[in-house]
Parts: sequence; C-alpha cells; structure tokens
Amino acid sequence: MFRGSIVAIVTPFRNGKIDEKKLKELVKFHVKNGTAGIVPCGTTGESATLSWAEHERVIEITIEAAAGKVPVIAGTGSNSTDEAIMLTRQAAKAGADASLQVAPYYNRPTQNGLYAHFRAIAGSVDIPIILYNIASRTGVNIEPETISRLACDCKNIVGVKEASGNLEQMSRVKALCGKDFDLISGDDSLTLPVLSIGGVGVISVVANIVPRDVASLVAEFEKGNIKKATSLHYALFPLIRAMFIETNPIPVKTAMGILNMCHPDLRLPLTAMSEDNLLRLRRALKDYGLAKP
Repeated sequence: MFRGSIVAIVTPFRNGKIDEKKLKELVKFHVKNGTAGIVPCGTTGESATLSWAEHERVIEITIEAAAGKVPVIAGTGSNSTDEAIMLTRQAAKAGADASLQVAPYYNRPTQNGLYAHFRAIAGSVDIPIILYNIASRTGVNIEPETISRLACDCKNIVGVKEASGNLEQMSRVKALCGKDFDLISGDDSLTLPVLSIGGVGVISVVANIVPRDVASLVAEFEKGNIKKATSLHYALFPLIRAMFIETNPIPVKTAMGILNMCHPDLRLPLTAMSEDNLLRLRRALKDYGLAKP
C-alpha cells in the first residue's frame, strides 16, 4: 500500500493563512502525475508552525482532494506522546489511510522511551503507523533493534521513513524486520540505493515539483530497468541537491514560487532564501529544463 513516490507536500500559505484552494490544486496535480501517496503536515509541510486547528484542516483538505485515489499518510508526530495521540486520532477520524510518526524531538528519549512512545500511539488507533527516523532534526536515532521490537509488538507499525542517511542501518532494519516491513527512503538522493537494499519507495521533497520523474525512477527500478532508473537518478541528482542548499522547505517552496505552482510564503522562523542561493536554485531549475534563468 505504501510504496512508490510519496510526496511530502508543502503547505501553501497566502497572507499568513493556509491557501486552501491551492492545496487542493496541488493534491490533484499529484494524483494526475503518478504520485503514489501524499504526506500532509510533515517537515516539508511546516508542521511545526501549524496550529492544531490548521494541522487538522490541512489533513482534512488533503483527504478530500485525494478522494481515495492515493493514500494519505498524515504527519501527526510530536515530542509529546499525548499530543501525538490526539493528532493521530483526529487524522484517523478524518479518514487518513496512515500516520507518519516522527521521533520525539528536543527531549531526546532513550530507546525504551521511544518504544513506549510509539507503542502508546499505535495502541490508540487502528490505522497503520510509519515511523520517521531523522536524527539530524530530532537529536535521537531510532535504533534498528527498537524498530524491530515495535514491528513485532505493534501490528499496525508497518514501516519506517529512514532519513538517517545510513545505508548500513537501513540494511539492519530490513534484516531484523523482514520483507513485509516497509523501508521507505527519507532522502531523495538515496532513493535508488535504498531501493537496491529492499526499500519500497521514497517520501520525497523534490516530487513537489517533478512528481512524474520521481515516480518513474521507482517504477523503472521495480520493473527491473536498472539502467533507466540509474539514468533518472543522475538526471535528478543536481536538482535534488538544490532542494537542500538551505533548510527544507525553503528551497522547494522558493522553486514552486518561481514555477508559479504556489506562493513561496514561509512562516517564521524560516525566511526567504539568500540571493546567492537563489541564483544557484534558478540555475538548477534551468539546467533541469524547468525555468528560465
């Protein structure tokens, strides 16, 4: 169910508020262009600066616009277990197909704390749970042994978005959790390597602007067309790098503004891209054939 190119969709803002009309348009754009799933309220969706009401509304809009054509994996994680349970229950009630649960950030729990946190969330709902491991943002790594323990004890914990950048760790996850546990790349630049060790897809940032190309990379690999998948990987690689020249989602939202896909508005403490990096971004878009310099 959760495989292929899954977009970590941006939250479009206008005049400080959610641009609901544009969000619906973006979801429909992805449905038409081969995206296999949509993650609202992830890091790329600026979840940290959404109010609870806005968080709930973004998920509702995404579910409504997706209209059952692709699964919606709602970002409902928190560093407060009670808050994560509340958000996850709301998403389940709204009709989300699954929940993406980031490791608790800032408070840096032990592995036992991580286990207890995720087990409590999984026990509060019936929908599938995908863990999200990104120590560079959270300050804590979910160890493969902890992931395996959770997968064994919580039948609705079905996969992990791995953004550790560590292929050795990801291989350990697959070895410990088995073929039915979904390993999903959390780094666009590692989608092809993750697929090669048994991954099933990517939760992607760059798919916000080139959904069909990211979907094609995964599809070609799954068809056994490794040469074509590799060619797509290297074609995308410079564009992917440009998406991370400043903190995500600054570059991708800026790119979407340049491409007239949505307003590039960000919420503080994120600010507009520096002029030097803006030139680099424009050059990458031009080189990929997406925009004039």
